[in-house]
Amino acid sequence: MLTAKKRGNVWRIEGVVNRRYIRLSLGTRDERHAARLKTQLQDALLLGSECTLWPELKKHIPAATFEFFASIVGWQEKSELPAPTWAELVRDFTARFRRQVLQGERSEATWKRYALTCESFSVFLEERGISRLEDITRRVAEDFKAWKLAKSLAHKHSRNGQGLRLDVAILHGIFSFAIEMDVLTRNPIKSEGTPGRKSDGGAQPFNFEELKRLRQFAGKDLLSFLLLRHTGLRGFDATDLRWADIDLKDRMLSRLTHKRGKQVWIPLHTELLFALEAEFAKRNPRTGDHVLLNPDTGRPMSRPRLYERMLALGQRAEVTRAHPHRFRDTLAVDMLLKGASPYDVAKTLGDTVQVVEDHYAPYVKELRERTRRIMESPEGIEKEAANCSIIAHQPENKAKLQ
Repeated sequence: MLTAKKRGNVWRIEGVVNRRYIRLSLGTRDERHAARLKTQLQDALLLGSECTLWPELKKHIPAATFEFFASIVGWQEKSELPAPTWAELVRDFTARFRRQVLQGERSEATWKRYALTCESFSVFLEERGISRLEDITRRVAEDFKAWKLAKSLAHKHSRNGQGLRLDVAILHGIFSFAIEMDVLTRNPIKSEGTPGRKSDGGAQPFNFEELKRLRQFAGKDLLSFLLLRHTGLRGFDATDLRWADIDLKDRMLSRLTHKRGKQVWIPLHTELLFALEAEFAKRNPRTGDHVLLNPDTGRPMSRPRLYERMLALGQRAEVTRAHPHRFRDTLAVDMLLKGASPYDVAKTLGDTVQVVEDHYAPYVKELRERTRRIMESPEGIEKEAANCSIIAHQPENKAKLQ
């Protein structure tokens, strides 16, 4: 039992603790304050080291008194954890993403794109002397968007900074992970919609006249044009294609796609087959050699160079936006128009059925017009019903029907 007694001008706490009589100063001249400190000390001793009163008691009683009582229950002041930083968030997010890659939930190609965004954002934060997550505000995020857009537009193949939306989506996902891990309470990156999905379009295939002009002006780029046109391969897969991936005898192309890691088997169109056979006879390549070469240098075609050459081909043919991915859209839409199912298109392109249904089928003008023609066709249920009605109301048939 502890009691508070006044000795001179200062109140002390006295009593027996662990069979030892103690008399220690409370460091106060106020009676009510001394009584309150005595009660708090008794409660803290009763509740032990987990009691939340110890930090407050440390502020109000002399150090010698506090250390004596704190040592009885073994209380130790917990050091404050350092504020979480962007580098730590990237470390933890990377560990989870790598596990998802090993489990087959994410692809290595997707991680490489995430890593580029993380690196870019790290450079931005370093330039501004920011490291703690709590200092990354909405204003900082908006500054990054402007900074990143300026950096992108300075490059030759920036595509007008279209990659910014993907950077924003990636960062939004990383900071959502921080919220999930209770490191943050609010996401500083405001989402700007799904990257790659156009609200006013979707797939943008070439039409018949555009393909005709592109084929006419292809020249030295004919093989690249035919490969993109009849396989729908993404730029990297097209430039990385090897002769080992092509079976001229069985007229088949097989490849593990870079982005999604899916195996695709694409039958070789007759036009593409003839071009490949001519190229093979001309070069007599080894199985590990690249299929596409830069016509100007004879070296393997790079992805940026392929993009550049297709745009140049489009300028010669007076076809706007003749970038490689439009050929992928063209093949997908062409297959759908010819009666292929979304499953067939997905297997050919190495996409999912959901992607095909979301990206190609709903937005393509040709498909909408085909649906319109089907719905407005005079054939169908109402035609037969109308004919039956006309026959039934003819005078010479009424007697027969009766």
